[in-house]
Amino acid sequence: MALADTSAQARARRADDRVWIERITAPYWVIGVILLIIPAFASDFVMFQIFGWTFILGMIATSLMFLGGYGGMVSLAQMTFAGVAGYMVAIFGDSAIDTISMGWPWFIAIPLALIIAAIFATVIGWLAVRTVGIYTIMITLAIAAAFFYFTRQNYDIFNGFQGFNSVFPPRLFGVDWRQPMAFYYLTLFWAAVTYFSVLYLSRAPFGLALQGVRDNPRRMAALGFNVTAHRVAAYAFSAIPAGIGGILLTWQSGQISPGTVGIQPAIDILIIAVVGGLGHPVGAFIGAFLYVILKTFAVDFLIAVGLSGDRFQLLIGLGFLLVVLWSEDGLLGLWSKLRASRHRDPLTGEVRE
Repeated sequence: MALADTSAQARARRADDRVWIERITAPYWVIGVILLIIPAFASDFVMFQIFGWTFILGMIATSLMFLGGYGGMVSLAQMTFAGVAGYMVAIFGDSAIDTISMGWPWFIAIPLALIIAAIFATVIGWLAVRTVGIYTIMITLAIAAAFFYFTRQNYDIFNGFQGFNSVFPPRLFGVDWRQPMAFYYLTLFWAAVTYFSVLYLSRAPFGLALQGVRDNPRRMAALGFNVTAHRVAAYAFSAIPAGIGGILLTWQSGQISPGTVGIQPAIDILIIAVVGGLGHPVGAFIGAFLYVILKTFAVDFLIAVGLSGDRFQLLIGLGFLLVVLWSEDGLLGLWSKLRASRHRDPLTGEVRE
């Protein structure tokens, strides 16, 4: 009987696996194949700067999407969590500032950096969840500003204004992971892990409970759920993808300084997440890609048409306003409206199946 039960359970698991695979529609497979073969025809600049930076910012923005989309909490501290992990890797690992950096091996420095980032996020979350709306945004913005000025003025731990340079990824399996192709696949792998982890968690009991807390915290509390604990746990989890993104960002630029965790980068992450759409993890990566394209090429375009390159932020602001005015859920919302309009009956206005 036990063997029969085990066999039945195995068949059930295989059936679940087949159903899960069938849920992956053709566009996902096409995008996955394209991302895997991009290095075959893309330049080093495109792999390292465009896509590498897109995946990194997408991971950090996904952490904000998780909080805002599933938890109803808008945080401006996600870049701070990323910066904490980046700084910790520089402090515990190797850098040119050998008077501060401890030179510990990567398998100690990286997990420790992520743990500290998660603890830091837990403390911030414990403070932030006691507020709602604009007050949550302001308290997380205050935390981001305080961390920026603290790193800028502290020379004993964070090396002040200069920060840390020559912070590079470890050489594993004989591969220099800062080479364009290697770095592309490194960032692609962790972006995929972040994407599927957030997608899975959104359908897990914790994610469903968090969405219930977002929609009706009083009812969830009446059902026996600890609303505060779920919200704080969401902050702690969000620090992991943000921290991985912060470490990769530090490796990409080879340095980390207070400018990395400034107010403007914190706001940029919010813009990326909102423009892409807070309703689905893929929105963060769409917003990140558009941001990187604008950040990379908009200045040259403005100069070519006779305008100052400083107007770049104006383009970002105008694009943000247009998207927000036309859709409550960013570009994903616009796409959903477009699809709905194509299937809408012109006479009745009802959406056809």
